[in-house]
Amino acid sequence: MTKPPFTHLHVHTQYSLLDGAARLKDMFKACNEMGMTHIAMTDHGNLHGAYDFYQQATGAGVTPIIGIEAYVAPESRRYKRRVQWGQPHQKRDDVSGSGGYTHKTIWAANKTGLHNLFRLSSDAYMEGYFVKWPRMDKETIAQWSEGLIASTGCPSGELQTRLRLGQFDEALKAASEYQDIFGKDRYFLELMDHGIEIERRVRDGLLEIGKKLGIPPLVTNDSHYTYSREAEAHDALLCVQTGKNLSDPDRFRFDGTGYYLKSTEEMYAIDSSDAWQQGCANTLLVAEQIDTTGWFEKRDLMPRFDVPEGYTEVTWFQEEVRKGMARRFPGGVPEDRQKLAEYEMDVIIQMGFPGYFLVVADFIMWAKNNGIAVGPGRGSAAGSIVSYAMGITDLDPVEHGLIFERFLNPERVSMPDVDIDFDERRRGEVIRYVTEKYGHDKVAQIGTYGTIKAKNAIKDSARVLGYPYAMGDRITKAMPADVLGKGIPLSGITDPSHPRYSEGRRGARNVRERAGRQEGHRHRPRDRGPGAPDGRARGRRDHVERDGDRPRAGLLAEERRPGRDPVGLPHL
Repeated sequence: MTKPPFTHLHVHTQYSLLDGAARLKDMFKACNEMGMTHIAMTDHGNLHGAYDFYQQATGAGVTPIIGIEAYVAPESRRYKRRVQWGQPHQKRDDVSGSGGYTHKTIWAANKTGLHNLFRLSSDAYMEGYFVKWPRMDKETIAQWSEGLIASTGCPSGELQTRLRLGQFDEALKAASEYQDIFGKDRYFLELMDHGIEIERRVRDGLLEIGKKLGIPPLVTNDSHYTYSREAEAHDALLCVQTGKNLSDPDRFRFDGTGYYLKSTEEMYAIDSSDAWQQGCANTLLVAEQIDTTGWFEKRDLMPRFDVPEGYTEVTWFQEEVRKGMARRFPGGVPEDRQKLAEYEMDVIIQMGFPGYFLVVADFIMWAKNNGIAVGPGRGSAAGSIVSYAMGITDLDPVEHGLIFERFLNPERVSMPDVDIDFDERRRGEVIRYVTEKYGHDKVAQIGTYGTIKAKNAIKDSARVLGYPYAMGDRITKAMPADVLGKGIPLSGITDPSHPRYSEGRRGARNVRERAGRQEGHRHRPRDRGPGAPDGRARGRRDHVERDGDRPRAGLLAEERRPGRDPVGLPHL
C-alpha cells in the first residue's frame, strides 16, 4: 500500500541567523527531486524571510507554508523575569533559556492567518522582547488565532517541558487550552526523532494527552540544512555563531543526527509505531489546509498627504511644482525646463505618485528649515526636474545631463526610490518628525541583511578550524582587490593550481573548502533607512513584520532586492 506523501513542516532557513543553513534555492530543488509539493519555513522567532520564501517557492512550483517557531513566554509576555516551573534539581529539564521561553510551531493556513502571524510576531518584538527572544504569550495567540494551525512544538514546547518535570495535569491543561484556541482540526501533537533522549522521554506522555483530548500526532524533522552532507558545514556555522572552534569539547552542538530534508521513505522508516506512521501521514492534513490566495498581493499603500481645502492631491502637487519652478528660475522658466516638468508631472500622476513626492518634499523642507543639513541629491532621483523644483534635490538635471527615465519609467512600473542624505547627528529628528506626523505604525526603518562574504568566510573558517589568525589573514590578503566595492566570490579563486592559494600554505585548502560552505549565509540584520509613511487606515503591522528591538523608528521591514516593493510599500 502506497503511503501518503510526507510534508516537511519544521524547517529552518538562512533566516534563522547563523543557525539555519538551508539555502532556499537548494531547498526547493530538493523538494522537486523528492516529489514534495509543499514545504514550510519555521524560523526562530521571526518572519523576515517570508516573502523571499514565498517568491522562490512559487517560482519553483512548490506550495509555500509560512510559519514560525515561536518563542512563547512562560507567563505574560510583559513579565520580564525568568520563570522556573520545576524544583532546583530539575533545572536541566525546566523552561528553556534558563526560564525565558518555551517553543511553539505555528503556520498560516490562509491570508487571514498570514496577517495574524505578522501581528503575533510584531507584538512579540514590541511587547514581549526579553534578553534576545521576541516572545508571544497565550493571550496574544488567542487574540490572533484565526487562520492559524499550530502544534505542541519541539522538545522545548510547554507540554514537553511540563511532562519532563512530572507535571502531567499542567501539560494536559495547556493542551486543552491551545486546542480550544486553534480548534480540533488545527492543533497537533508534534513528534520528532533525531535519536536523542529528550525527544523520546516524553513521547508516551504526549500520546496519552493526545488520546484524552483527541489531538492527532504530527511528525516533523527539525531541518536546519538541506542535504545530509551539509552536517559538518552546519556545525561550523554554529561555531561562527558562538565564537567557538570545532575542537572545543564544551561548545554548543546539535545532539543526534538527521537534521536535513529527508525523503518520504526516510521519514516513515524512522519508527514503525502506529503513532509515528499516522503522524507522517497527517502532514498531508496540514498541507491540504494551506490556501495561498492573496498572500503578498500588491496593494496601493502610497502615502496620503493632507492638502489645503479646495485642492486634490494631484492639483496641489501641480501647484507645488509650479511654485518650485518659479523659485528655481526667478528670471523666467526656460521653455525646455517647462516642457520637461510637464512631462514628468504627467508620468508621476499617471503612475499614482503625487502623494509620495509631496510627503518627501515636506520632510526635506522641514529639515532644511530647521537647520539640518541635507545632501544635494544622490541616485536616480537627481534626474528629475520635479524633484529639483520641489526641493527634494538641488541639482538641475538638464545642466548635468541626467535622465528622468532612470528614476521613473512608465514602461517599467516600479516604486520611486529617493536616496536622501541627512546630517547623521540630526537624522533622528527627521525620523521623529515623520513618525509623529503620520503615526508610529505608518513609518518603518528598512532592514537589510548582511551576508557572509568571501573574506569573512575565510577568516571565520580558519578560526573554527583552530588555525592561527594569521592563516585566514594571509589567505584574504592574497585575494584580488574589490572592484567598485564588490569582492570576488570564492568560486572565482578556487583553482587548485593557483600558486597563491595552494603552494606552501598548509591547511589553506581546508579553510577555503569550509569557507565555501559559509559564504552567502545570512549574518545579521541592520537598519538601512526610513521608509515612507503608507498613509492608510491600517498600520504597517498588517503588511510587514515589526521589529521593536530597533532604535528611533521602532518599526522594521525587510528590504528586498531585486523586486524590493512586492506589496506596494513605498520607501525612500
